[in-house]
Amino acid sequence: MTYQPPAGARDLLPLDVAQKHWIENRLEQVFQRWGYHRIITSTVERMDTLMAGGAIDQEAVIELQPVAGKRLGLRPELTASIARTAVTRLARVTYPQRLYYNANVFRQATQGSHGGQQEFYQAGVELLGAGATVADAEIVLLLLDCLHSLSLDSWCLILGDAQLTQALLTPFSPDQRQAVRQALATLDRVALDDMGLAPELHHHALHLLDLRGHPEDVLQALGQLVLEPEAQTAVERLKSLVALVRDVINMAGDSQRTQGGQRPALTLDLSLIQPFDYYTGLVFEVVTGPEQGCQVLGQGGRYDHLLGVFQAQSQGFPGIGFVLNIEALHQALLPTGHLPQDTPPSDWLVVPTAPQAAAAAFTYAQTLRASASLVRAEVHLANGEPPAATRDLARQRRISRIAWIGPDGLPDIEALN
Repeated sequence: MTYQPPAGARDLLPLDVAQKHWIENRLEQVFQRWGYHRIITSTVERMDTLMAGGAIDQEAVIELQPVAGKRLGLRPELTASIARTAVTRLARVTYPQRLYYNANVFRQATQGSHGGQQEFYQAGVELLGAGATVADAEIVLLLLDCLHSLSLDSWCLILGDAQLTQALLTPFSPDQRQAVRQALATLDRVALDDMGLAPELHHHALHLLDLRGHPEDVLQALGQLVLEPEAQTAVERLKSLVALVRDVINMAGDSQRTQGGQRPALTLDLSLIQPFDYYTGLVFEVVTGPEQGCQVLGQGGRYDHLLGVFQAQSQGFPGIGFVLNIEALHQALLPTGHLPQDTPPSDWLVVPTAPQAAAAAFTYAQTLRASASLVRAEVHLANGEPPAATRDLARQRRISRIAWIGPDGLPDIEALN
């Protein structure tokens, strides 16, 4: 019988882990430079927390056996758990709170992707207690800085607004709205033609289909529409955000260019749909270029009502964040050559030349490891092996130095070519 990991899970071998850590370490450095602090929440949560007041489909959650009558599940994302923590454990801290995480999440394969994958690794941030456009800009610019730190080329940041999109869909009846929204999200003009919409609604739907592209062009097209005050406010908010982000990118100059010398590409798409239904304003996702299949690397947005789900008074409380998919980033980075190509070799092989030298060998190896910088030292465990075979083993494992420890406990240092 061959034992394999369960369906939807996979093992990460040492090189996979080294490459994953390369990505996570660079993201973590960016998060910390922006003043964000790491938070760790429980992998297992109550089902009512995980579903975030109905914003997350129960079918996405891997439910566990009930414990003491309580329904529990594995987290399908981190934002709801962090919102719950903010309400219950961070009530007395000062705001805004800047939090980040590196964690795994779990989703039912029917709701996931990547061939039935159910476990995913993510890194992300949440900015709690700030609701102004400048807070939206911070999150967008932080995302751009993260991508820049990974030296990624050929990607696009797609912006949308959940509130504005909802407002633009109000002319359609409730039973039409979801179908129209889905057709817009998939650019399916044929589906819109086949819905049997009234002529004025059909014309409106086709106009919405064209509301994607260069932000300034889309915002100008929105100016031709008659909008309710709430929708007009959302348009003005988007204008301010795009202008602020553009100004920062222009002022940053070459430091914001990709490895290929390109400025970050921005697209405004008012049919952008996020997988979880708690977003109230700005939404966005970052995707690779067409040559890499337009794969989604990350997404996020504003959720000003989510924290209220976990408060007795149900008060709104502003929040915005994003998540980056580590596996998707890994796949996008593999062709670039930036990721580690090998696991780090040990610096030293400490070899006891006689059985009575074993204690001295372990002691000497520990002395090497105690230096200020990271030194990898491993003790050779084979007994009675010829020195030539030991040298061959060290070369195969790319170990550059051998410390031969004699019965007197003294080292004889050898550098290998």
